[in-house]
Amino acid sequence: MSSDLSQQKVEISVDGVSMIFGKKGKQATVLQDISFDVYQNEFVSLLGPSGCGKSTLLRLMADLLQPSSGQIIIQKEHPREVRLRRKFGIVFQNPTLFEWRTVRENIELPLEVMGQDRSVYRTVVDQLLETVGLMKFKDYYPWQLSGGMQQRVAIARALSLDPPILFMDEPFSALDEFTKEKLHYELLEIKRKTNKTIVFVTHSIPEAVFLSNRILVLSAHPGRIHSIHPVEFGEERSLQLRESASFHAMTASIRNCFYEESGTNEHQMG
Repeated sequence: MSSDLSQQKVEISVDGVSMIFGKKGKQATVLQDISFDVYQNEFVSLLGPSGCGKSTLLRLMADLLQPSSGQIIIQKEHPREVRLRRKFGIVFQNPTLFEWRTVRENIELPLEVMGQDRSVYRTVVDQLLETVGLMKFKDYYPWQLSGGMQQRVAIARALSLDPPILFMDEPFSALDEFTKEKLHYELLEIKRKTNKTIVFVTHSIPEAVFLSNRILVLSAHPGRIHSIHPVEFGEERSLQLRESASFHAMTASIRNCFYEESGTNEHQMG
């Protein structure tokens, strides 16, 4: 997408969002005064250490939690309205597939729930099976698939209603490195084919750099926006990019953000 964000349409707006868990006397501030925009067709990664609130932030955007203060607007509406109209899909760390349903039947589930005509949506599901490379496995059950293949089923299911936005919460963190790298390329190909807006949670710096148009680094305890990093590698990402000096320079620069944050916290504690 264009690096000139002023020319892009805002898809998601997060304005002054804070999240506090617990009751008076035993409260914990997880997120504090978070503000940023996500633009149409953009791939934005929320990056940060464990416990910084990045998954909580994603769940707030997906209307699975409600903020303690501030507001989130998606396509000029409250997230609940967008969720009820099925305008975003969600992929979690675990695929959460139904073991008694085949690959095809798992992908079909949201279309069934919406009461769509099976004769119509079979074509849609066939296209999704081709997109995620699972047509040969359409009649398999989840327990017959590898972890990476199960996650591809979960992605296809999230895309079944053709939502403009895809929320992904560390979807590859439980996979081995070889499978993870393969799915990175496949996710970018899906992004190219479907032109979705993607918000992606990760704690892996190389993963964020390889996939994203922009990276939002969150600091911990409580989670705040530490820094925002545009990724200027273009839309074509390759193995050569992973091995390039510019790729390693960017991962090192972002890694230094965490060291700076850690040093600041240590100094304040001392």
